[in-house]
Amino acid sequence: MTTKFKIMTTIKPSNTVREHTPALNSRLPNVGTTIFTVMSALATEKNAVNLGQGFPDFGCDPALVNAVTDAMQRGLNQYPPMTGVPVLREAIAAKIQTLYGRSYNPNTEITVTAGATQAIITIILAIVHPGDEVIVLEPCYDSYVPNIELAGGQVVRVPLTPGTFRPDFEKIAAAISPKTRAIIINSPHNPSATVWTQAEMLKLQALLAPTEILLISDEVYEHMVFDAALGAQHHSAASFPGLAARAFIVSSFGKTYHVTGWKVGYVAAPATLTAEFRKVHQFNVFTVNTPVQYALASYMDKPAAYLELPAFYQSKRDLFQAGLAATRFKLLPSEGTYFQCVDISDVSDLGEAEFCKWLTTEIGVAAIPLSAFYGDGFDQRVVRFCFAKKDDTLKAALERLAKL
Repeated sequence: MTTKFKIMTTIKPSNTVREHTPALNSRLPNVGTTIFTVMSALATEKNAVNLGQGFPDFGCDPALVNAVTDAMQRGLNQYPPMTGVPVLREAIAAKIQTLYGRSYNPNTEITVTAGATQAIITIILAIVHPGDEVIVLEPCYDSYVPNIELAGGQVVRVPLTPGTFRPDFEKIAAAISPKTRAIIINSPHNPSATVWTQAEMLKLQALLAPTEILLISDEVYEHMVFDAALGAQHHSAASFPGLAARAFIVSSFGKTYHVTGWKVGYVAAPATLTAEFRKVHQFNVFTVNTPVQYALASYMDKPAAYLELPAFYQSKRDLFQAGLAATRFKLLPSEGTYFQCVDISDVSDLGEAEFCKWLTTEIGVAAIPLSAFYGDGFDQRVVRFCFAKKDDTLKAALERLAKL
């Protein structure tokens, strides 16, 4: 009997092997560096006051930070339920019931998310199939369109009325087709700072009533509506039964509590819609920071934190508007959010993007061109400032802008 032995040879790596990174067929071929990154980098380079990107330069209530620390020290550091910790979902449902009169089941209709941006892409991936159309109202937040494209959907752009940024329901109705799967609305609106009226919400409800179209209602600035003394208020889709029954409603703790870096938000939707949403949610993020959820739940026992927010930001808006009144900017209404748009026609002949670069470099204040929020770069000579800043920061910016 002959025994055969297999001789193993060691293959030594060769220094002559050519490195090769396989080419990619981009899922987002038209996406580059965002204008927010560009302008923030330029603001840093030029030591400019950054009123471009929308985040506060002041801290949150120390009690909220202490609540996170307390949750950590109590050992609440492991995975929470995929849907969010029950006590937080219950607090969210209670708040919606109190403010907007809609009852959501915290177990089957409220989901905690890793911020509003993750919420929106999760909704779109859950409901949009290749070839489905989604209506977006421009100018719009920059994540909407890439999200739709990643899902294989077709973006249908409908412009808000230039200058006033009100919804044009004739144009919206004309954009609806048998392929329309959803429409995205945003009120209070980024970037224009307009707030949808009750009449506009009712028109939307009537328009969608005979259809199977779903609504994605981006309400992250829900607690920043100004001029309450004049009757202004936020009209949530949750307050309109015909909309709530077909809506995914998105909000953000980051915006409300000045903690944008925590990236925690939520989605409220009917149980059947939530079930599909959670199928995607569990595989693209699974769950959200545990101690922060418990901290937010305990902090929501202090409704003054969000009920007093309109007055807090209105004082900043008024301070900023008073300073801008001394310049050649034409102020557009700022009804909500923490943004102020201005018409630059009397200040410069430059287009929006070039003006913002010039303003940052030569005057030392960064802003964002509204053209960045349009797919075709529509330039109407309007730029956006963010006034979610310390009063000293706003005064420093106004001192520089007074040169105009």
